Amino acid sequence: MAEANWYVVHTYSGYENKVKVDIEKTIENRNLQDQILEVSVPMQSVVEIKNGVEKAADKKLLPGYVLIHMVMNDDTWYVVRNTRGVTGFVGPGSKPVPLSEEEMASLGFKAPDVVVGFEEGDAVVVTAGVWKDTVGAIKSINEGKKTVTISVDLFGRETPVELAFKEVKKM
Repeated sequence: MAEANWYVVHTYSGYENKVKVDIEKTIENRNLQDQILEVSVPMQSVVEIKNGVEKAADKKLLPGYVLIHMVMNDDTWYVVRNTRGVTGFVGPGSKPVPLSEEEMASLGFKAPDVVVGFEEGDAVVVTAGVWKDTVGAIKSINEGKKTVTISVDLFGRETPVELAFKEVKKM
């Protein structure tokens, strides 16, 4: 599978949060959670002084823009590009250009260091969801998506199940 990158989408001014909500609804409706990972409207905390009173407020760091962490393909491009309020991706012509690690760091987005407390072959117990209290062995670990694939016994057959890191605990 292709790698997910951060892309910048230009929106109508004032529509940033509406675009974010609309894209998140579309992700859920079209089951694109594994392709569009995160939609963000970067905010900055500021202190405003009005009439001698200090008030903390959040301001948009990039008015008119939304950041999207996604795998770029025809489906995801179409979904984002055809969301109401989106005027287009940032990049030359119609080709979106992903942000570099340095650009993301300058915006305050740092890739968190993930320390995984288990490895392939370890026995784990599921702590949440429909598979709660199920015991299985880890078959693969995907640090990018923060998921593990475990093998569980279902009707006498080994079945792979993908779960988030936080849903499993080492035995």
